[in-house]
Amino acid sequence: MRYAVRLFAVACLMMAALLPATAQEKLAQEKSLTVFAAASLKNALDDVNAAYTAKTGVKVAASYAASSALAKQLEQGAPADLFASADIEWMEYATQKKSIKDGTRVDLLGNKLVLIAPKDSSTASVQIGPGFDLAKLAGDGRIATGDVTSVPVGKYAKAALEKLGAWNAAQSKFAMAENVRAALTLVSRKEAVLGIVYETDARVEPGVKVIATFPQDAYPPVIYPFALTATAKPRRPTTSPSSARLHPR
Repeated sequence: MRYAVRLFAVACLMMAALLPATAQEKLAQEKSLTVFAAASLKNALDDVNAAYTAKTGVKVAASYAASSALAKQLEQGAPADLFASADIEWMEYATQKKSIKDGTRVDLLGNKLVLIAPKDSSTASVQIGPGFDLAKLAGDGRIATGDVTSVPVGKYAKAALEKLGAWNAAQSKFAMAENVRAALTLVSRKEAVLGIVYETDARVEPGVKVIATFPQDAYPPVIYPFALTATAKPRRPTTSPSSARLHPR
């Protein structure tokens, strides 16, 4: 709950910083704002979007998916005003493809990687460290996470397991999902016996339980950068929102 409240507060600051008065006036006339956001941000940003609409009268249309899919859509010309990625790499990809506006990127949030199981699973809490045998823990079942070649949570998961020496034995057991919420659903429906997701996603799904937290030095920091897109509504320069940066751990 504390994370959700902090994320809500920071996202509101982000909205205020990236969409200043002149842009808000224009948006009020157009009555629309499109946000492309990583799937793991859905719950908190849905609340932010509702509050923003209530205050400004501007309807926010949010599209949630894997950061990779959203970055590719922006590259292909999909219209959006704001891009919120679940990792730095896909934001940098969007920057290279000229899909976001120079000088508007802000690294706002952080997250943790956790191991989950279905809520009523008999699997007890475990400690994760060097030599961790994920394959043995999964038994004959599947392990859900995002696609390890493109979806941020999957890339973090693979990096952590490689660092811990657990990837080679476990990789054949993975069920690759299109985004972190899809991986979460596989576990909650018991279609996978284990899953690797973000801590915040595990907290909002009553059908799963956290059985371990990955050591934070086993994978790159999970950072959520936000930026205006190249097709965003006009804005004027404003004070940098760097003071709103937050990396809850």
